[in-house]
Amino acid sequence: METATYTRTPRTPRRRKGGGARVVFLFFIIGIIAAAGWGYYIKFVPSNEHVVVSYSSEHPITFRGEVMDDGALIENGELKLPLTAVDAILGEDKPIRYEADSGSIIMTTADKVLRLKTDSLTATANSKPYKLRIAAEAKNDTVYIPAGPLEELYGLKAETIDGTGIVVLLQAGKSVQIAEAVAGKGSPIRTEPTIRAPYVEKVAAGQSFRIWGEKDGWLYVQGPDGHSGYMAKKHAALTDIETVPEPKRESAFIPWKVMGQKINLVWEAVYNKNPDPSTIGALPGVNVVSPTWFELMDGEGTIKGKADPAYVKWAHNQGMQVWALFKNGFEPDRTTKALASAETRFSMIQQLLGFAELYHLQGINIDFENVRTSDKENFVQFVRELTPLLHEQGLVVSVDVTPKSNSEMWSLFLDRAALGKVVDYMMLMAYDEHWASSPKAGSVASLGWTENSITRILEEDGVPAGKLVLSLPLYTRIWTEKKDENGKIKVSSKAVGMDKVKEIVASKKLKPVFDESAGQNYVEYQEDGALKRIWIEDDVSIKARVELIRKYDLGGAASWQRSFQTASIWKTIDEALNKRP
Repeated sequence: METATYTRTPRTPRRRKGGGARVVFLFFIIGIIAAAGWGYYIKFVPSNEHVVVSYSSEHPITFRGEVMDDGALIENGELKLPLTAVDAILGEDKPIRYEADSGSIIMTTADKVLRLKTDSLTATANSKPYKLRIAAEAKNDTVYIPAGPLEELYGLKAETIDGTGIVVLLQAGKSVQIAEAVAGKGSPIRTEPTIRAPYVEKVAAGQSFRIWGEKDGWLYVQGPDGHSGYMAKKHAALTDIETVPEPKRESAFIPWKVMGQKINLVWEAVYNKNPDPSTIGALPGVNVVSPTWFELMDGEGTIKGKADPAYVKWAHNQGMQVWALFKNGFEPDRTTKALASAETRFSMIQQLLGFAELYHLQGINIDFENVRTSDKENFVQFVRELTPLLHEQGLVVSVDVTPKSNSEMWSLFLDRAALGKVVDYMMLMAYDEHWASSPKAGSVASLGWTENSITRILEEDGVPAGKLVLSLPLYTRIWTEKKDENGKIKVSSKAVGMDKVKEIVASKKLKPVFDESAGQNYVEYQEDGALKRIWIEDDVSIKARVELIRKYDLGGAASWQRSFQTASIWKTIDEALNKRP
């Protein structure tokens, strides 16, 4: 008989029902309370931590509450500001020029040219002595300029705060909101827009401070000690608007123009000798003549003159102004050297002023061409330095520019936007669309090309329409197309005046046809086995271009040049410029 064996399994003690859940729940409640407490702390308990701001210079500069890269210097209680900071505030025009080779600093405005040098108390304003209390200096590759002239010329106001040494710069014509602190224990300025951020400064109740902006519902402010940061809106009460005054200016120069009329200028090309005024004849409607009298002769800035008092007297007797032309001779090397330094630029300006006084001129027309693109800034600087001094003598300043193109030496060196802010008139030389050595025959200035040249300068460079003067060609080109020994068409041309084309048309009994795309009359004929082609400049083409002057309300017309004329053209230009609707 078998015996059965039984194994007894131990019984596991029973847990009390719900005990573990209570523990978890308890920890959960504690977590919620802790989180709520921390959230309350974060949200409602402000930080009392004070941090001392460390600056990289003894006199840090702030602008609109932001610390600038370079600090200021103080010498005998007088403030000097780094040119880097001033440039950043005054903007892209950069009206202050520093030349390290000579230590020259040139500061320009619409009516003043202030010249000074580092480590020197000698200065001139519009060629007259100017008193400096401290000298400019160059230190560690940074140029420092006395604050006094900067405020006088540009209205740049500088405040130095006692205790911290922070310099606050304020720009002329700009406004800023002023507020007062309202918290009894002081309104903290914090490093970030949150109450948990440490504070850099506390503003006592009733003290004023500047508001520069807003972020995340907080005010971005600058306190009485000069430190910047964030303040809760509830701690600020708006009070006044602070506006920095503009600097005092001389009365704005008003360039001459016949009342109710537009400029109608013609250039007088003077090569070897001046024309006999008695042979010129009537130029009805012309109110300005611009003889090509002055030319840059070398890199030292020497100007050769060919002015003729008899011509000036004749022009004045005709009721015309004389705006003599100053050219660079289209020679890039001497131009580069003459524009490079303050001394040579000033020498050219002084010579032009002397010529203008000697010959009783009313203006100077600047015609620099074939210039390196690297000289772009120097050319603008020359015009900035020239214009206020000529204006002081009542002289009109105009500059000649080509249509915009990719040509380095003839177009890209011209900063039309910058020049347009300085000069009285900008002469747009709307020629040559097809130039002397063009591989393709065509118009000197087709109507569409001319209009495009106008609109690009108005729209892309922001030159005011009233300053832009459209220059018209009184010449055309006779194009010759002839096959060479390889059967390839070879193109050449020569420039001729209006009367010469009339003679050709009459002698060959040609019948001009209107080229609608060019906006002018056209003829062609065979001669010596070659095809001759002429896009004619006449009353039709000139009148159409003058209509563009009226369409865009430009400052007027200029014509190159008088000896290419046909007698009827002056009446055509005058009537087209001044016709009534």
